[in-house]
Order: sequence, then structure tokens, then C-alpha cells
Amino acid sequence: MSNNDSYQTPLSSRYASKEMSSLFSMKNRYSTWRKLWYNLAVAEKELGITQITDEALEQLKAHQEITDDEIAEATKQEAIVRHDVMSHVHVYGLTAPAAAGIIHLGATSCFVTDNADLIFLRDGLDILIPKLVNVIDRLSQFALKYKDLPVLGWTHFQPAQLTTVGKRATLWIQELLWDLRNLQRARDDLGLRGVKGTTGTQASFLSLFEGNHDKVEQLDERVVELLGFDYAYPCTGQTYSRKIDVDVLAPLASLGCTAHKFATDVRLLANLKEMEEPFEKSQIGSSAMAYKRNPMRSERICSLSRHLQSCFQDATQTASVQWFERTLDDSAIRRVSLPGAFLTADIVLSTLLNVVSGLVVYPKVIERRIAAELPFMATENIIMAMVQRGGDRQQCHEEIRVLSHQAAQVVKEQGGDNDLIERIKNTPYFKPVHDDLDKLLDPSTFVGRAPEQTEKFVNKTVAKALEPYKKMINQEGFQLAV
Repeated sequence: MSNNDSYQTPLSSRYASKEMSSLFSMKNRYSTWRKLWYNLAVAEKELGITQITDEALEQLKAHQEITDDEIAEATKQEAIVRHDVMSHVHVYGLTAPAAAGIIHLGATSCFVTDNADLIFLRDGLDILIPKLVNVIDRLSQFALKYKDLPVLGWTHFQPAQLTTVGKRATLWIQELLWDLRNLQRARDDLGLRGVKGTTGTQASFLSLFEGNHDKVEQLDERVVELLGFDYAYPCTGQTYSRKIDVDVLAPLASLGCTAHKFATDVRLLANLKEMEEPFEKSQIGSSAMAYKRNPMRSERICSLSRHLQSCFQDATQTASVQWFERTLDDSAIRRVSLPGAFLTADIVLSTLLNVVSGLVVYPKVIERRIAAELPFMATENIIMAMVQRGGDRQQCHEEIRVLSHQAAQVVKEQGGDNDLIERIKNTPYFKPVHDDLDKLLDPSTFVGRAPEQTEKFVNKTVAKALEPYKKMINQEGFQLAV
């Protein structure tokens, strides 16, 4: 049966990067099991288990990378014994016959399954973090480029006080910085389950070392060291606590929130024709409406970000229903939710990287929209200018209120342009400020400290946050979603 004859998840077949798909592949999973068995044997031999020979270690080391044929053989064996780990112990023993009798010595299945999962969580975060760093870096360049460009702000999706395009981008960047902090924290907090035995008591290893508690502790520490971790969780049942999955998937779900918000803003701005995601020269927006430039990348981000957030619920619900030292109802869902969350986060970040690397801004459209709304916002400035020239504030307020309502009627009922300024220019009462109207309507005077805030935020806050990741910035080889 070819791949075309069976369901393939689009997470791996259509969207995710090769490195993330490879990380959660069956070949990498089973090869990681072999790496764990090899390092366990190395540590046990170092601590005096004489049954483990140099030849056994040499054979285990030489065959840590599992082959397709060995995976097929293990699948056949699993159909007989109905146990995935023992089927692989059997096949590894056939491949490394000198070690057949000592593979998995003293261990339980969770020695390989749980420790492998923790390795995948760590390595998965190591794939995601550089992509997030580059999203932040490129969006920060965008913010600086457009820090001075006034744009209409929106509250309740109603016209509000002006901001700048760059200042709006800082709102996106700030949330991404929090995501970076959360992902790094989760990565740094990860430990191994280590060598704990069937219910976490290390009883089998205590027996293996004839009651020597010190050697059991040294074994745990040595295996952790050989596998590149800083520590093992001091207390486990048969499995590591599934709250660890919660701690890892929580920042991924939070990233999904940030990505969804950003992509939604881009979609709304695309409708306003103020800003667009990249659109390829030969890209087709619609099969029927040839003129369309649909924000399909941002829509993909929104779609998959919702799924990313839902994976977190799998983790919390699974952690909450574990019984005592373990129960097996965590197994099947974790096979789905853990790879699914990382593959989805990988896709979201790759697509974000594509979008922020090619955002298109349309200043003339922005200028036209400001011109349509700014006269109403400038009324207070006009009133203050009139008062400074001897006018009565209450009378001025009434005069401009009447003109504003007339202009609003033209816009709302007749579909015309906002002609408030023309009405002011044609009203003798406002003659003292006629020569100052252009200055009073300069959009750059309505953005407050937006340019300064943007520049300070990028050059200080962002620069400080990205300093530890400088070598990751502008790396070649990222797969940009298309």
C-alpha cells in the first residue's frame, strides 16, 4: 500500500519541517531507545556489572541507529508478543547478539519510552526556539522601519487615536518575547526520568547492585550525564509526572494565542488594504475570483493555532487522571498530542517567519483613512487654538459640534467624504485659525510618543532579550511555509 492509499497527517506530509518530522519519526524514536539501552549498559558496566562485556557494548554502540528492516522485524514480533518495547529488545538482541542477555537490564519499559519522550521534548524546543528568535528579530526590523508612519488606531474595531505602524508591531513583538521566555524556561526545566525501576523505587537496581544504595544513585546520575541532561526528577512513579507535559505544552498553547492574535490583525488589515502578507507573483487567491489576494498564510496560522491551544487540554486532562504510580490511559493520547503539539508549533512558527519576512504596507491607503477620520479627532485641537486666540470655549464647542454633525451626515447618509475641515474653512467664526489648520491636522502630532516608544523598545528591551540568541539570528536553512 502506498502513502496515497492511507491517511497521512497533513502536519507531517504537508506542513511541518523535515527536522521536526524526523524528530518524532518512528526511526528516531526506536534509535533513541537503543541509545538509552546502550548508555544504561555503559553505566552499569562502569559500576561493576561484570556480565556486560566490551564486545556487548561495541555491538550495542555499532547498531544504535535502527534500520528499516529492523523496524519491520520488530513490528512482526510485536504482533506476537503484544508489547512494543520487548519486541525491540528482541530485535536489538538479534542485531547485537553479544548483548542479547543484558539489554534492558534492571529497567522497565518507561526507562526507554519516558526518557525518550523527555529527550524529544527538549530537542523539539531546541528546534522551535531559533525560529521564534528569528520571527522576533524580523518583526523588530519591521517595527523600526515603520516607527514614524502614523496609522489609525482601532478600539472595538472603531476608529481611535492615531498610533504608528511600528508601534502596533511592538504589541505583537512583546507577546512573542514572553513566548520566548516561556519556551526557554520550559526547556531549561526539563530533566530525565532517569533510572527508577518499575514503580519508581529502584528496587530492581538495588537488587542488581546487591543492596548498594550508593551505586544505584551513581547509576542514575551517570545515565543522566551520558544523555546530556543536568538532572533526573528525584521522585517518579513508573512514569515521570505528566505535569511535565503540562509545563511544556502550556507555553506552546500560549504561543498559539499570540500567533492567532497577530494573524487575525493581519487579516483585518488586509481587508482594510493597509497591510498584507507576502503574495507571490504567480499565486492564485481564488479559483473563481481572479482579483482576490486572500491572506491564506495568516488564515493557516489562525487555523493551526486553535489546534495548538487544544493540545494543552489533552495534557492537563491526562495529568489529572493518572492513578497512583501509573495508568496506561495516558499512552495513546500522548502519542497523538505531544508530536501533534510540536509539529503544529513548528508549522505556526515557520508560517509566521514567512509572513513577517515579507509584510507589505500601503502608506497611501493609510493616509487616506486617516484623512477621513482625523478631522473629528482634531476638533479639540481646533477648539484649544481658538481659545488661545481669544475665543470662548463653549461657543467654539457648539460651533464645531454643529459642523461635525453635518459632516458626519454626509459620510454616513450620503456616502461622501468627510468635509468637516472645508466647513470650518468656510465658516467666518473660525477665521483666526484658518492659516493653522494644516499644522493642526498633521498626523504626526497625534501619535504621542509612539516613535520613541518603538525605538526604545526594540533597541533596549528586544536587544537585551535576544542577546543570548545572537548566533541563531538569520540562520540559513529555515523552511519557510508557502
